[in-house]
Amino acid sequence: MLLRSALKYGLRSSWTVVTKIKKQGAERQMKVFSRLTAIAVTAGALIASAGVAMAGLGQPSPWEMDLQDSASPVMAEVASFHYFLLWVIGAISLFVLVLLGIIVVRFNARANPTPSRTTHNTPIEIAWTILPVIILAVIAVPSFRLLFTELDVPTPDITIKATGKQWFWSYSYPDNGNFEFDSLMVAEKDLKPGQPRLLTADNEMVVPVNKVVHVLVTGADVIHSFTVPSFGIRIDAVPGRINETWFKATTEGMFYGQCSELCGKDHSFMPIAVRVVKDSDFAAWVSDAKKKYAADDSVPPNTFAAAGEPSPR
Repeated sequence: MLLRSALKYGLRSSWTVVTKIKKQGAERQMKVFSRLTAIAVTAGALIASAGVAMAGLGQPSPWEMDLQDSASPVMAEVASFHYFLLWVIGAISLFVLVLLGIIVVRFNARANPTPSRTTHNTPIEIAWTILPVIILAVIAVPSFRLLFTELDVPTPDITIKATGKQWFWSYSYPDNGNFEFDSLMVAEKDLKPGQPRLLTADNEMVVPVNKVVHVLVTGADVIHSFTVPSFGIRIDAVPGRINETWFKATTEGMFYGQCSELCGKDHSFMPIAVRVVKDSDFAAWVSDAKKKYAADDSVPPNTFAAAGEPSPR
């Protein structure tokens, strides 16, 4: 409702301003365009605030227009950089819009019947060369800082290996007893109340809250992509190669992601489900997981691979 009102107000006000431009003299045009700019900024702010209100935590929200809420320091920096770029892009777009409006009104054939024959303007040419360089340099500083934060893995509290397969994920915990299990999507007919469609998995990755989780990512067959938006992580799972990423979940709860690399016919049916719990609950889960997911040495390792079915672990 807020978004619709903002758009209506912006369009109505813009039409009013354009009408005034046609009626008023050249001496008041800059004042009118300043008002148009203010209206556009106000409408943009209302739209942005409406989008932020519709963003979700851990999973998509209906009619969401913004990033998911951050649940890790990395995602907080990603969101901050994103909004910073929106302001930069918005300011540039408004500046260009104002210049185009001035040109259309002041330098059309009726208002300026004798056009200038000027072909060069040294100050303007220097300005439009230097200003973009300055803008890019201002953008580069937080961009490089964010890249460094994403790629520089802190000392981990726990390491998890995520292996992408067609079409599910396998997780192993080498630091907590070296057990491994598969995580497959729950069919829509088997969903329980509150479980999101296409995102719920039968076995979730479980991690402790406020701990640095080091994730080793690889692929078993084709290239997949391990992505959890609220944690600000997205990295390819490449067969024969180990990539790494990390996150530190600051909020307990369920967080969902999906494979973000086109990996075959069931690409859209291999969700990532991460459950963040407190330390005591994590210790209890690890104790149960060691028994539940203990390897069955009586089953040949290639039996299920040959049949094209996931392991029963």
